[in-house]
Amino acid sequence: MLTIFLIALALIWLIFAIASDLRTREIPNWLNFSLIIFALGARLFYSVFNDLDFSFFIQGVFGFAVFFLIANLLYFGRFFAGGDAKLMMALGPILSFGAGFLPNLNLFLVFLFVFLLVGAIYGLIIVFGLSIKKFHKIKREFLKQVKLNKKIIIIFLVLGIILMISGYLYASLFVLGIWISLTPYLMIYAKTIDESCMVEKIQTSQLTEGDWLYKDVKVGKDTIKQKWEGLSRKEIRLIRKNNKFVMIKRGIQFSPVFLISFLIYAYLFLMKIDLWNSLW
Repeated sequence: MLTIFLIALALIWLIFAIASDLRTREIPNWLNFSLIIFALGARLFYSVFNDLDFSFFIQGVFGFAVFFLIANLLYFGRFFAGGDAKLMMALGPILSFGAGFLPNLNLFLVFLFVFLLVGAIYGLIIVFGLSIKKFHKIKREFLKQVKLNKKIIIIFLVLGIILMISGYLYASLFVLGIWISLTPYLMIYAKTIDESCMVEKIQTSQLTEGDWLYKDVKVGKDTIKQKWEGLSRKEIRLIRKNNKFVMIKRGIQFSPVFLISFLIYAYLFLMKIDLWNSLW
């Protein structure tokens, strides 16, 4: 019953997180931290009254520790923004449905596999949608990026042709040659999407903590640097005093991936489906 409670708790919090993310592009700290407190609190309450060895609570702490590490790796590796990283941490105490450390590690791997798969599909759908919606703008930016990166394209193309010719000796080299020839275009396309769809000019009154500057902003005699951590409240106040508009970079709102991945994970667990055996 407590597992069902934890699943329901996570679903409610994830729905609120998505609503906040879609509305304000921010997942509040109180939402993430309260989920951690409620999840660990429920596990502690259960352990005190039903599980005298506190194993259920300990597994929740273990889950939090594992996902705290994963979230920080993704954040400092610049894959996640701060709100997404904290939401990943908050799911740690929820996802520990197993009876021990090794079963839980297996469950964590299942969740991460599902999360990465859903995230990849979600990202492709978003990029495809943007490509259709802003086709002409993307086309102009793509051609511009191709001109700026001609030397890189030629280097990769020459290397790819050499490998494709070598494919007469080893077939795998032919495939590798094709892939290397296409790589700069894939990189340029990613850069094109970033420049043409993720950069936005907004009023400084609309800035929120954590927003990413597109480039450094001059504020009087000082300069506020573009950085991964985003803008602080102090920096926002300074910008508002000196600027009416500012260019910022938007990321893809990733919170729906958490909900979809968690629903799949919960279904696999409740239906007792062994993902690895099912795949292979």
